[in-house]
Amino acid sequence: MTNITPFLFKDRFRGFLPVVVDLETGGFNASTDGILEIAATFFDLSNDGYLSISHTIARNVDPFVGANLEPSALEFTGIDPENPLREAVPEEIALGDIFGEVRREVKDKGCSRAILVGHNAHFDAGFLNAASERCQIKRNPFHPFSHFDTSTLAGLAYGHTVLAQACKRAGIEFSNSEAHSADYDARKTAELFAGIVNRWQDLGGWAWPDPEDPETN
Repeated sequence: MTNITPFLFKDRFRGFLPVVVDLETGGFNASTDGILEIAATFFDLSNDGYLSISHTIARNVDPFVGANLEPSALEFTGIDPENPLREAVPEEIALGDIFGEVRREVKDKGCSRAILVGHNAHFDAGFLNAASERCQIKRNPFHPFSHFDTSTLAGLAYGHTVLAQACKRAGIEFSNSEAHSADYDARKTAELFAGIVNRWQDLGGWAWPDPEDPETN
């Protein structure tokens, strides 16, 4: 019987572990506007190279002291920062929880570091990096400037860049009433990313690195 070498995460994305990150914020300026919610969704990879969603970790966040919160942004997301039922935590605790889980996953999957997957990834990465600086976090587990943007990938794969419409074209159920929650949007973005990666795999994939051949690694 022939032994089949399983597909490993560390070989699929150049040693990087893709992690979907979604944030809900009080505006568009990462330097001045507060983070209200943050979520991260993780993947598993099957032995034959297909992605599936593993789990999501999410936190409601207390905006940092002096943070700007645009009324239009709060109306858009429907988030009431003063609602005690949110059980929000300071952003340094929220980031610590998220980053701790990312580091564990990176280690467990044998990867070198994480790479942020986001719908319009530069937005989430900008807020994440600004918050990391405010909290003086020295070990940000994400690549500092490389990202996977599902808006771009969805434009290629499905001809639409809006998350709700891209999900619809991909056959992914999407609820507009649940959208604009970091937890929900992260999971839907993860479904979209996994669907695009798996569709590529169905079409023949790519030349998987041969662990015995250093030139393919």
